[in-house]
Formats: sequence, C-alpha cells, structure tokens
Amino acid sequence: MSSLFPALTGGRPDRPALRFGDRSLTYGELAAATGALAGRIGGAARVAVWATPTLETAVAVVAALEAGVAAVPLNPKSGEKELGHILSDSAPTLVLAAPGDELPPPLRDLARVDVVPQTTEGGAFLDTGGVSAESPALVVYTSGTTGPPKGAVIPRRAVASTLDALADAWQWTGEDVLVHGLPLFHVHGLVLGTLGPLRRGGSVRHLGRFSTEGVARELNAGATMLFGVPTMYHRIAQALPEDPELAKALAGARLLVSGSAALPVHDHERITAATGRRVIERYGMTETLMNTSVRADGEPRAGTVGVPLPGVELRLVEEDGTPITSYDGETVGEIQVRGTNLFTEYLNRPDATAAAFTPDGWFRTGDMAVRDPDGYVRIVGRKATDLIKSGGYKIGAGEIENALLEHPGVREAAVTGEPDADLGERIVAWIVPTDPQSPPQADELADHVAGRLAPHKRPRVVHYLDALPRNDMGKIMKRALHA
Repeated sequence: MSSLFPALTGGRPDRPALRFGDRSLTYGELAAATGALAGRIGGAARVAVWATPTLETAVAVVAALEAGVAAVPLNPKSGEKELGHILSDSAPTLVLAAPGDELPPPLRDLARVDVVPQTTEGGAFLDTGGVSAESPALVVYTSGTTGPPKGAVIPRRAVASTLDALADAWQWTGEDVLVHGLPLFHVHGLVLGTLGPLRRGGSVRHLGRFSTEGVARELNAGATMLFGVPTMYHRIAQALPEDPELAKALAGARLLVSGSAALPVHDHERITAATGRRVIERYGMTETLMNTSVRADGEPRAGTVGVPLPGVELRLVEEDGTPITSYDGETVGEIQVRGTNLFTEYLNRPDATAAAFTPDGWFRTGDMAVRDPDGYVRIVGRKATDLIKSGGYKIGAGEIENALLEHPGVREAAVTGEPDADLGERIVAWIVPTDPQSPPQADELADHVAGRLAPHKRPRVVHYLDALPRNDMGKIMKRALHA
C-alpha cells in the first residue's frame, strides 16, 4: 500500500506540517525525522507510543505508519494496572517516547527508542509496497467500562477511507490549518486531529493544553479549522460575551467541529449568537473511526450528527434486529454500520469480535438514535446507559439532557433510568445548578421538560451535584453516578 502521507515526499518541503507550542516541523523536516525513525523500528510487529501531547508523539506515530508497523498509543494518565494489561495484551517490542520522559514501571522492561524530531540524518523511507491495506495501522484501547480495555485493531484501509471521506464532507484541503488541544492517545486527537491534516498536506497547530486564549490566538493568526469536544466548546460559549478577540477568531474560521460526545443545543446557540458561525458535529467511535457528519455544504443543524459519510452504510434496528425503515425523527433504534471505515478485530478477543458484528457483517455500535425524514441522524444515547424504557416508551436520555440544559438554572445535566414498579423505569435527572444556593425545584424542571418534549419524558427524580463525573474526553461517566 502506498504511503498514508503523500505530502511527506511531495514537492513542498518548506510547508509547515506540525507545530506544538513554539516547536515546529516543516514537511521536509518531518520526512527526515520520520524516515530516520522508521529505519530504526522497521520489522517490529507493534510498537508502543507514550502519547503525550507533543511533537514527539506525532513523529513516532507517523514513523510507525511509514514503516508499516502498528502503533499502540498509551494514555500517560493510565494507572499501572491498566498499562500492564495493555502491554501484556498487545506485546509491543519497543516503546517510543520523548527524551527525558520518565516511564512507569510496566514500560521499563521494554526496549526504549527516544524520538528526536529534529534530525539531520535524512533517513530514507522504507518501501511499504508489501504492506497491505488490511495491515494494522493502530491498536487503540477502548475505555473498558465493562471490563479490561479491548484493543481495537484499526487497519490502514480504515484510516485512509475515514480521512478521505471527511475531506469530501468538510471540503478539507492542504490549504487548511487545524487548531486543537486534544489528547493524542485516541481517535479524535490522533487520527482526525493529527494524521488528518498530514494526509491532506495541511498543517496542525496543537495548543498543548486547551485554552480559549490559545484558540483565539491561532484562529486569528491564519488557522482555518478548530476541532474540540463539548467541554471545550462549553468553555468557549461561556467566554465569548467578554472576549471580542475570541468572537472574531471563531467568526473567521472556515469550520468548527465538535465530537466525542453530544454538544448541548444551548451551547450551539450561544456560539452562533456571538459569532454568526455554527459548530458542526460528527459521529464515530474507536472501532469505526467516523460514521457520519454534518457536511460543510449541508445544513448545520444543532443536535444532529449529520448524514453517513461516503463509503459508510448505516441503519437503525429494533431490539430483535429488525431494520427500522421509517425516517420519522421519533422511532429509536440502535445504530449499526458497515463499510471500509471499520476495525478488523479486538486483539486476542475472537469472542468479543464475533459478538460485535451481526451475521451479515454490520457492527453493533450500542448507540441509540432516530433519523429525520432527510436522513440526518440524531443520537439519543447509549443502549447500555441512555435508553430508558418508561411506561411503554423507549426514551433517549440525550434529548432530555438537552431540554434540561435550556433551563437557565441548569449548568450541567445528566439523565439516567432506575427501576420503577409502575413504569418499568423512571427518569432520573442529575443536575449541577447554575446557582447552588438557589437550585431550580424538581417540579419546575419536570414541567420544563414536559413542555418542550412530552409529558412521559419528564424526570421523576432530581439529584443535585457540585459536578458531574467525567473522563479525559469530557464524557459523563454515568455508571459513576449510580455508584
């Protein structure tokens, strides 16, 4: 298979490729650094990458891909038990890290290769002609909410097809300059945010650590795109009224993209009101990379994740697997997908791999959604935690959360179900009030939801919290609420 990054050997070696803080590489410098490193690691089956938000991580992963070697990105915040599981499961022969990085005990038995971004060696790229489209590019470990993390084996074919489909949907070119401050051990920050611009021949400016000041600075200095998660856009929405430079920066961006969780409608509206620009959302997961997106030339409709990307088939199914054929915006079903964007397997887990697919090859995402008449997909939650069966209705927690967030007294909201002798399940709201000294009353919130959605979707129980438990990506950990 040819290189995933044709610009590395293209005709614009002086074009900026990567910038992390005040450190940067042109395409020529990146080609030299990754070529030299690829020569050192070529022949390995898998290499671990200590995935700090640095230039070294980007160089390490690109070098592995150029060498035809599968990279296993490691979250530097992982505990020793989780790291030990990942290392024993994936069995990398090397760990790639920045010089001076202190690695925890589980990694100290591995041979270490320090990644040096600036090099004068000018290493020649290996011939990847023997590397097939189905060869593993990455092994990315899932969050492990129901047991030890599973390693999703992502082939080169999936990386290429997803990034090319997004280029079509977002009109993404080599002239784009992307800003983000996302971690580099998962699909959003690494594949979309780092490998995506490099495949196009464009530039990445990584903030190191997200800040609204950093976003304003980079967008006002010629960057064209911003990738973020809802927590980031929430902070942006809060800062906009007092920050004209931030409003100017967002107004001038070509594309604002949110992902990894649903962006509340009220944050969409606040950003649009202040900047005239709309944030678009996309939907994907580790095992599938990207499935859908609002298109750059489509309607940027808040609360939806758009339409299936080129090359992706998507269907909704009932609990018994029967496909839902009506696009009525109301009928809730599980999303199933198939296409060239899918992973190959869970490493060393044939049982879990088999269970993840239907007999006819559709991947069971576990996400619940409805489809509008024009095909737009609206996700209403996870099957395991966000589908509430109450009074004979199937209700998605996500739409109730959005309704609650429209109440001025609610700063954060999560919705779950709990057993109820009469209803089967009752709807429970977990609220972080805007003013902890004067929180909105439970009856007021129930009426608010009933008036916006339907009476059977109102919360029956309300809990008040100082903060919602979230993971590194800003996703609410609902199992922790009930715990």
